[in-house]
Amino acid sequence: MAYKAGEYTYPSPLEGYENAPPLPDEKAEDGKSYVNPSNESLSKAYTEFADPLEKGRRGGFDVHIYYSPSNENQTKYARELWERIRREFPELRIYRFWDRPVGPHPVAMFEVNIFTPAQFGAFISWLAIYRGPLSVLVHPNTTESGGGMQVERRNHSQRAIWMGEKIPLDMDGFY
Repeated sequence: MAYKAGEYTYPSPLEGYENAPPLPDEKAEDGKSYVNPSNESLSKAYTEFADPLEKGRRGGFDVHIYYSPSNENQTKYARELWERIRREFPELRIYRFWDRPVGPHPVAMFEVNIFTPAQFGAFISWLAIYRGPLSVLVHPNTTESGGGMQVERRNHSQRAIWMGEKIPLDMDGFY
């Protein structure tokens, strides 16, 4: 079963579990959370991105870290963060330090690409602590039939994850 909301359609979150037995109502020892049924192995999502996330050269996620070039302290912090990321996470792809708007990004920023779920877990949790006063957009890169600007618009909006203040993007280029 698929769900439709606005212009988007979503597959059922229970796809693949249609015939599973009911979940237990038993509470865990903390008295608040539930005891979950055990699985024979961990979810594949721990080791590979779910479809339709990009698994190739582009990477599954882009991370855009924004700063205000007119704010001297913020610019200094952003440059230091950029350097720290390059030193601590050399396996990630880190792009140039933009001092002006580029593409749909209305303020200065730099970009980092993530290629695996392990990198996502490590880097995003680290960035939650070290992003400081900066806003961050995390968006997926997907490989969907039809592709094009409609998919890019969805990835930069409906599927986006924000840390800090949300910055309105210039979505006109995605039409």
